[in-house]
Amino acid sequence: MSHADSAHAVTADAPALHPDYQADEAGFFGEFGGAELPPHLVEPMAEVAREYAAASADPAFQAEYQALLSKYVGRPSLLYYAENLSRKLGGAKIYLKREDLNHTGAHKINHTLGEALLAKRMGKRTLIAETGAGQHGVALATAAALTGLKCEIHMGAIDVAKQHPNVVRMELLGAKVVTVEEGGRSLKEAVDSAFGTYAADPEEYFFAIGSVVGPHPYPTMVRDFQSVVGREARAQILEAEGTLPDYLVAAVGGGSNALGLFTAFLGDESVKLVGVEPGGEGLEGTRHAATMTLGTPGVLHGMRTKVLQDAAGEPSAVHSIASGIDYPGVGPQHARLEQLGRADYVIASDAETLAAFQLLTRTEGIIPALESSHAVAHAVKLAPTLATDEIIIVNLSGRGDKDVDFVAELLAK
Repeated sequence: MSHADSAHAVTADAPALHPDYQADEAGFFGEFGGAELPPHLVEPMAEVAREYAAASADPAFQAEYQALLSKYVGRPSLLYYAENLSRKLGGAKIYLKREDLNHTGAHKINHTLGEALLAKRMGKRTLIAETGAGQHGVALATAAALTGLKCEIHMGAIDVAKQHPNVVRMELLGAKVVTVEEGGRSLKEAVDSAFGTYAADPEEYFFAIGSVVGPHPYPTMVRDFQSVVGREARAQILEAEGTLPDYLVAAVGGGSNALGLFTAFLGDESVKLVGVEPGGEGLEGTRHAATMTLGTPGVLHGMRTKVLQDAAGEPSAVHSIASGIDYPGVGPQHARLEQLGRADYVIASDAETLAAFQLLTRTEGIIPALESSHAVAHAVKLAPTLATDEIIIVNLSGRGDKDVDFVAELLAK
């Protein structure tokens, strides 16, 4: 059912958020979140929280950040009606929020610029972070080059091999890339490695976490920097269609691009929110990263959230065709939104994701990131079940340049 009948009551400004959708002073979204840290990191993280609160209330900081979004990133990004895809599938209209058109090719630049500005404000000299697909690493290296900071990126060995072009981009931008050989050699181990280096010298480093994960204030801070995506999409769809969308669909690993899109619509109860996580090769065993589907409450990387874990409480090995979302945890606000019934979480398999990647490429001439292709895959299934006056917005969180060699190898097999 379309929202057109109530469009006259809808404004481009997002409704004020209910307290259930905000973190408390300790960084908890209900039972999820917080900051579970070793004693020597309690004060450094508290300092980040204080400085972020001050920066949020500082008009000069906000003006500098907004200027970079418009004059450097190229915002607002397009909201594009995928007419060919919609016609081919039948049913609902599919719109794509084109974060792939941002400078550096993904949504990650939205929060890395904010983190870099905050690091400079705090007098830090080096930005340090993990990366999976490399998009966060490239975006952070870009922000570091722009702001005159040093940059160190930790990346699992498997992802270094899969995403070699992004490794080259990071190094060209002046970043030091640390290859992580421990454990599963993917995103979780990259986070562990980067966090360990940060913990050894928090005076030198600013830990620029790449998603809405980690100890307070990062889940809130990264969400806030990413919320520009949804604010723009809300105004753009009202201008294009005169009504709110029926569905928002976004890929979820840690969950930053999803919360970036969802946040401006949380108060619009008629808008259904769907996060799509990696079903991988199937939910039996560990060849997936379906944290919201199969995870249980636990602690990971300084936060209480849902975690894929073994009987001993250790994080499980995970897998996804997309390096940026093969993570055994999830942002704590996502766990809370599911608990409240405000958002639904589904899976897309590797095979469905690869098919969606090809379909969007061939129908619209847009090559999506494999991460974003999870969201496209669900929209492909959802659209034909809906009426022609219903609307889906998919967050196309990144471009697929980084994935084309890997996809070519998969298709050759």
